[in-house]
Amino acid sequence: MSFGETPITLVGNLTDDPELKFTEGGAALAKFTIAVTPRSFDRNSNQWKDGTTAFYRCAAWRTLAEHVADSLGKGSRVVAMGRMRQHDWTTDTGEKRSMLAVEVDDIGASVRFTTVQINGKRPAQKGQAGDDPWAATNAPATGGASAAEGAEPPF
Repeated sequence: MSFGETPITLVGNLTDDPELKFTEGGAALAKFTIAVTPRSFDRNSNQWKDGTTAFYRCAAWRTLAEHVADSLGKGSRVVAMGRMRQHDWTTDTGEKRSMLAVEVDDIGASVRFTTVQINGKRPAQKGQAGDDPWAATNAPATGGASAAEGAEPPF
């Protein structure tokens, strides 16, 4: 993470199936929205109360994008970590637009209310000890599409 970035962790549910696209340069991009609803216990009524739901537009890139699209669907409860990003663009009619979105660095299914079965194994990388699940891997590159890959904001 670079200096001045705003880190964020979200725990919530996907509002729809992730949308998988590929840029002109071939980079995978998964777009999805996470709904986060805070809950608190009201001692007076002896019940849990839902707060106001916030909807976070998210994007994941490259291999992570493909894994998100293959593994998660509408209603999946997830824990996502990433960075808040502001995206500015101009519409076809010349209007300037801006939005905040989350560029997801890592995401996983929450096991708080359900169980999850992991179906895949990480392939051993050259120079690593066979099946060591804690062996270091090459970190995926982060970042978004360049301006040459499309004028539409990635979210």
